[in-house]
Parts: sequence; C-alpha cells; structure tokens
Amino acid sequence: MFSFFKKKPPQPEPAPVPQEPAPAESPQGAPVPTPTAAPVVTETPPAAPEPSVPAADTGDAEIVAVETPAAQKQSWMTRLKAGLSKTSSNLTTLFVGARIDDALYEELESALLMADAGVDATQFLLDGLKRKVKNEKLTDAAQVKTALRTLLIEMLTPLQKPLVLGRHKPLIMMIAGVNGAGKTTTIGKLAKHLQAHHQSVLLAAGDTFRAAAREQLTVWGQRNNVTVIAQESGDPAAVAFDAVHSAQARGTDVVMVDTAGRLPTQLHLMEELKKIKRVIGKASDGAPHEVLLVIDGNTGQNALAQVKAFDEALGLTGLVVTKLDGTAKGGVLAAIARTRPVPVYFIGVGEQIEDLQPFDASAFVDAILG
Repeated sequence: MFSFFKKKPPQPEPAPVPQEPAPAESPQGAPVPTPTAAPVVTETPPAAPEPSVPAADTGDAEIVAVETPAAQKQSWMTRLKAGLSKTSSNLTTLFVGARIDDALYEELESALLMADAGVDATQFLLDGLKRKVKNEKLTDAAQVKTALRTLLIEMLTPLQKPLVLGRHKPLIMMIAGVNGAGKTTTIGKLAKHLQAHHQSVLLAAGDTFRAAAREQLTVWGQRNNVTVIAQESGDPAAVAFDAVHSAQARGTDVVMVDTAGRLPTQLHLMEELKKIKRVIGKASDGAPHEVLLVIDGNTGQNALAQVKAFDEALGLTGLVVTKLDGTAKGGVLAAIARTRPVPVYFIGVGEQIEDLQPFDASAFVDAILG
C-alpha cells in the first residue's frame, strides 16, 4: 500500500535536486493583470520533446496507495518509522510492563503533548481511551496500546483522501507554503508522479522574486521533460494567467503553479496569494481546482497555525507534509484532524521520488506506535 497506482510503466526517476534554501522574502507586489494584457514570460522548454500522452480515460483516476512487493513495502515503512522515531520512542516505551493507572495516563498525556498533538487532540484521545478501558474491561498494557492505535486511526482516517485526476482539463493546482517547507521540490516530485499516471504537466514559476526558486523549478522541468513558464521579475499572477492559457492551447492535463513563500503573519503578502487565485479563476472558470499547502513536519504546532491561516485565505483542498525525516514529531496531524481537517494527500520522508507517498492513516499510526 505504499506505491502509486500506475496506468502504465513509470518514467525513469530524476536525479535528486538539492533542497531549496529559505532566503528572505521580497515584500514587493504588482497589480492584477487583466485577461487582455499579455504578460512577458520566458517559456523554458523541456530537455527533450515531450512524449505523446494517450487520450484521457472516460473515468477519473486517483493517485492511491496499492499493494506492492514486500521488499518495497518494507523499505517505505522502514523510512517512515525512522522519520517518526522521535514520537514512537516516547509512546511505545510507556506500555512496556506498565500498570493501567493514573500514572500511565499522565505519562501518555505528556508524550502526546511532546509529539505536538496539541491540547485538544490529546484530551480527546485520553478521554476516549479511558472510556474504552472501562467499557471493554481492559487489564493489560498491550490491550491499552491497541485501543490507542484504534483511536488514532479513527482520528486520522478523515485526512486520508486520494488526489483525483481527470476532473478538469487542465486540472489547475496552486501550491502554497512558507519558505523552506520544500514546496518547489514537492512540485518536482508530484510532476513525476503525475506523469506516471500519464498526465501531461506544465509548471508555472510563480515565485518571481526568488531566482533560486525559478532555477530549481526549471531543473525539475528539464529532468521531467516538462515545460516551465517563468518570468524574471514582475507579477506572479501574470505568470499563472499565461501558464493556464498555454496549457489550454496545448491540451495539457495538469498545471501546477508555484508561489512565493508567505508567512501567515505577513497579511499584505497573503493578499498577493489571494490575487493569484483570483487571476487563475479569470483564466479558467472554477480554477484553481486544487489549492495545496506544503508544510514542514518539523514545525510542530506552527504547522497547524499555517494550515488555519492559509485555509482562511485560500480555501485549502489538500496538504503535503514534508521532512518527516527523524526529527519530526508527527503528532501535529492529530491536531490538524481535530481543529482543521484538511485532507493530507501526501507525506514525504526524504529527497527521493519514492520518499513522497500518499498518506495512509493505518501505516502512519503503525509507524508511530511501532
């Protein structure tokens, strides 16, 4: 259940791209372009001609988790467990030879709070666990651990939702996130996975104030044989507008619009993201069809604050949680599930393509509880 469903054999994987830095953000903004104003953009072609893409199937396609060879499944689980080891080590040791008493619940409360589950989710889990212990007359610590696993899976399952392709052509995705969350790298990985589902892809380099972001996206575009619409400076909304029209003319399946990193406290900069969304809507009715937020799994409760702020500003449709690489605590997903249950489409544990996988609640909880 840890690889992507593929309609045809996957393309060769790209070489890893260095993780994007988090330089200072420019506060500059620009007026909203009108549909009649043609932005001056640079179209970066792929390194080789784009392969022909078969006509879309009559039904929608989903990027989902499916059964894979045992070795590959074990490899992903090993990486995921390693990434969540900080939370796992604090939780699993509680149940070794433990007595079911107030002391156990207090230690469990501390472990959940340290894992960034937040006060609300922690209290919800403890209350539910105490009820199960009482109602099911649990007397063994292992039984209590199993009961906790059940509660966690029930809490996180609403976040488990596949990314559905083929609903619109082009399917327009707007990607947001703060600097350093791994946004541009995630776009590159997603482009490769979309191609594995034989979706043609076009990228829009909407982070016009940061040259490194444009260059990094261009590298991903070249290695994935994907065209990148870019502009050295100016209005990112203009780049997004041009990219949508370019995709419509080409018959491209998916457009992914990169945006400049924005802190949710920078309200004037968040307004620019709203403007980009409005302009995309002018280029294509009902767009963007997906608004994804990339969050760093190491940021704990700050990630929850980002989800709330970006959701209020843009209306998020999905999350991508990156950098679950060993220092991440993982409990923030419980906090998100309780307070702002935006679907988690993907989680990432490293820089390789295979390190980005669809979120699976059961696998995630198994990695946490061992």
